[in-house]
Amino acid sequence: MTFQPTSIPDFSTPVLYGDQNQTNGPHCPDPEAWEWLIAGQPVYIMVIAILGIVFNLFVLMVFLLHKKACTVAEIYLSNLAAADLLLVSCLPFWAVNIANDFVWPFGNFMCKAVNVGIKINVYCSIYLLVLVSIDRYVALVHTMSYGRMRRPKYAKLGCLLTWGFGLLMSIPTFIFRGVKYLPEYDIRACLLLYPTDAVAVLFEVILTIFSFIIPISIISFCTIKIIQALQNQGIERCNVEKTEHKATTLVLVVLLAFLICWVPFHLVNISDWLLRAEVMGGCHVESAIEICTQIFTYLAFFNSVLNPILYVIVGKNFRKKVWELFKQWNTTKATTDSGQSNLSSSSKVSA
Repeated sequence: MTFQPTSIPDFSTPVLYGDQNQTNGPHCPDPEAWEWLIAGQPVYIMVIAILGIVFNLFVLMVFLLHKKACTVAEIYLSNLAAADLLLVSCLPFWAVNIANDFVWPFGNFMCKAVNVGIKINVYCSIYLLVLVSIDRYVALVHTMSYGRMRRPKYAKLGCLLTWGFGLLMSIPTFIFRGVKYLPEYDIRACLLLYPTDAVAVLFEVILTIFSFIIPISIISFCTIKIIQALQNQGIERCNVEKTEHKATTLVLVVLLAFLICWVPFHLVNISDWLLRAEVMGGCHVESAIEICTQIFTYLAFFNSVLNPILYVIVGKNFRKKVWELFKQWNTTKATTDSGQSNLSSSSKVSA
């Protein structure tokens, strides 16, 4: 009998509640419906992991190695890259897990640690996006009254609080995740072991509210206000703030990418609540929700690959920073080569 993961509100397969095995029978969902999904997941996850690691490491290298100190926006973006790097570094473990027929080979601690890393990213990435939106909202709408708040020390404090919040919200994952032996499948799987259905639904509601509804509301408010401000501004002021206007366009693009990647997951997660509350039911509905949860979870993970592209790489200021860093390296290399050449010439003269 092939093991089939159930719905995954905690962003990784599979989930059990208490000691009751919630996996379905052999016909719900249809095993054939899972074969193509399970076969393609490891490759897809590894591609996301490799691209995400390369892109986000590149972003961090540019920010850390450039001689100029990071601006407020760059502090947020570098922390976002670090959060995305944490996520994509955890994904290869799940690729191996799925390819290994859901037999978790890495031990109980790594079962907890990998999922905590994923959960931290879920909260940190979206709230860093919130901080970026607020920063640009203040820069355009309340430049005079709150402009002094846009300082690097406040940005660093905001990032520190965001990381602390992400760690706090991941505590339930650390508590309830664990490796459990499933005798009916003869495997040891990394499971989310909630004590009851009520506890499971509670944490799913918290997840949806704090990782989606609240942050997306703040981002939407800031974006709307920024657009209104730009429309109401005179031509002269718009010319002065062309840089902020371009940053606003980038925020809109990033928000759209976030919606495309994350809204499907949260919608199917809400459908899963309705299924458990028996508001709707049926084998085919249950099967569709479980398969969609798998697909949309990895679509959400893909946002960590898009973030360095949309937030940073497509930005004019970042491209300028990359070019300056390359010139900095070339100058350093030329100076080093020149010094070695002079030293070699001096040695020859002395001889």
